[in-house]
Amino acid sequence: MKIEVLQKDETNLRVVVKDADVSLMNALRRIALAEVPSMAIEEVVMIENSSILQDEMIAHRLGLIPLKTKLDDYNLPEECECQSEFGCPQCRVTLTLNAEANEGTRTVYSGELVSENPDIVPVSERVPIIKLSKGQKLKLEAYARLGKGKVHAKWQPVSVCAYKYYPKIEPPTKGCENCAKCVDICPKKVLVLKGDKIEVRDLLACTLCMDCVETCPQKEKGVKVEWEKNTFIMSMESNGGLPPGKILQEATKILDKQLKEFEKQLKVAEK
Repeated sequence: MKIEVLQKDETNLRVVVKDADVSLMNALRRIALAEVPSMAIEEVVMIENSSILQDEMIAHRLGLIPLKTKLDDYNLPEECECQSEFGCPQCRVTLTLNAEANEGTRTVYSGELVSENPDIVPVSERVPIIKLSKGQKLKLEAYARLGKGKVHAKWQPVSVCAYKYYPKIEPPTKGCENCAKCVDICPKKVLVLKGDKIEVRDLLACTLCMDCVETCPQKEKGVKVEWEKNTFIMSMESNGGLPPGKILQEATKILDKQLKEFEKQLKVAEK
């Protein structure tokens, strides 16, 4: 297998994976969505709430705020040695909020959450939590833990994780007589007309929708669109809690662990 990085930054990763198959790509995608742990607020203790929102609604909004995650520093609650429903410093992080509107209506943002661990904080300080009118107050303690997306969407470390076949486009070898129908219909503007010839402008933008092929009046002599059967483009967008490269690495580790466990169980069943 060969991997080529096309794009990589703090939240986005785009790679070309060669010599792979659909089953592997789909497994990595599903594991990234459902199995890679991330940190999120699970429990909230309301100390004072004089706002117009119910406690449950505020707790739900807090749970959906993405938190930066340190996988090596914390255990999943079910794997922690404490085995306590209240958690311990090895599996739980406490965040507090004490906000009051003294002079007029104001918005309370995620940046006002104070964490006991400076590494486990909201990804963005500008996520609105609630609006308080003059005299209203919100005071609470929130407890964040590691979790998996298969339990609740708030623990999904990615907002986008998808793959597609690597496209292969062959423009007509002869002139197109300036019909340009396949060029105009492409939603991604993959093709471009130069003189009387069609050329590929952006191969990787092709979504394999086949609109250009169906529209071309020349059919057999027109543009041809195919894909590499063992080559894929995987795109991943993190919510900011974990770098996308780290998410993909963790997905491969989890897949390897699951395959070893499957092999172990298979051997037991054969005895």
